[in-house]
Amino acid sequence: MSKFQLKWGILATGGIAETFARDLWPNPETRGVDDIEHVVVAAASSSSVERARAFLKEVRAPDSAKAYGSYEQLVQDSNVDIIYVATPHSHHFQNAMLCLEAGKNVLCEKAFTTNAKQTELLIKKAKEKNLFLMEAVWTRYFPLSVYVREVITSGRIGTVYRTAADLSYSIPPEKTFPDTHRMVNPSLAGGALLDLGIYALTWVFQTLYTTESDPQSPTVISAVEKYHLGTDEHTTILLTFPRPPPARPAHGIATTSFLVSGDPDGKGSAGPTIRVQGSRGEIQIFPPASRPTKTRLVLADGTVEDREWFQPGPGRGSGWKNGFGGDFNAEGEGHGMFWEADECAYALRDGRKEGRFESLQESLVIMRVMDEVRRQHGVEFPETIESVEYPLKL
Repeated sequence: MSKFQLKWGILATGGIAETFARDLWPNPETRGVDDIEHVVVAAASSSSVERARAFLKEVRAPDSAKAYGSYEQLVQDSNVDIIYVATPHSHHFQNAMLCLEAGKNVLCEKAFTTNAKQTELLIKKAKEKNLFLMEAVWTRYFPLSVYVREVITSGRIGTVYRTAADLSYSIPPEKTFPDTHRMVNPSLAGGALLDLGIYALTWVFQTLYTTESDPQSPTVISAVEKYHLGTDEHTTILLTFPRPPPARPAHGIATTSFLVSGDPDGKGSAGPTIRVQGSRGEIQIFPPASRPTKTRLVLADGTVEDREWFQPGPGRGSGWKNGFGGDFNAEGEGHGMFWEADECAYALRDGRKEGRFESLQESLVIMRVMDEVRRQHGVEFPETIESVEYPLKL
């Protein structure tokens, strides 16, 4: 039986795009996947075609892969099946809409867009065009995450009433980032919430919302401390998820910060940064929330089960490395972005138009939560990147 091959176009050539495209190179059989394969057939840089060529070489794309100096050229490439949008949050709406209008399936980096209205319009356009669209919340597709959700739905920890999740780094912005940096710049939809806080929200949602047979949108209470540019640097969110009587509501606590760290020594010594608590026990997930590799199940009957979840890859001696932000994993160890790529391949092979583990509706609900947090504290971005007008030059 021949394998289903998914042909990728990469829109933007920054750090996250490089990590994603590198993860497409190893043979999927190294992670036990034997019926699909990935190939990067094109990439575009908004700065120059030379940058796109260098990117393709760096990620080991085939010599036949096309380099483009504009996104408009990329979306017209008939050899591309799906486009991975890897620009800052501020540009996702315009870039993803460009792809959809051109008839391309889309995997768009998180946060999906700057606001929920933009997400609504992308979903509407994808449905109009009968195209696949998915938010690239890679963590949801890890075997570790699948296991956690299965523990919940199996009833092993009883009825889940509370999840507390954190993704925070002690990186005081005034010492770490220039005001133009995407992490703090309002013009690039900066701040802790959309970049880091979405992972905390992901854990809250995939344990209290995704796992429900009839999930309901939560109410939102929040506290925010602003950076001098007006973006958030320290945010806490309390969510209440209603459930039909006689079930009691569940609470989700999502925290994110540039001022403190959930993993001070980078080795997990401080304990889990995610705790999913039920009536019969809890499951703990150790940091970082974005790429965890350890879980602990603790039950009321005294059971304690520790599990390690290392990311697979071609292994030592392969000469291949991947990582993010200048830090590489051990030689031959994948970063884990291939799991979401595999989901895209299976969806397109089978005719699905969204991901299995985070529906477009759930992505929209999470965007609405982040909108509400920003509304409660007056965290505003420039009108151009909040706009739902398309096309609009940013």
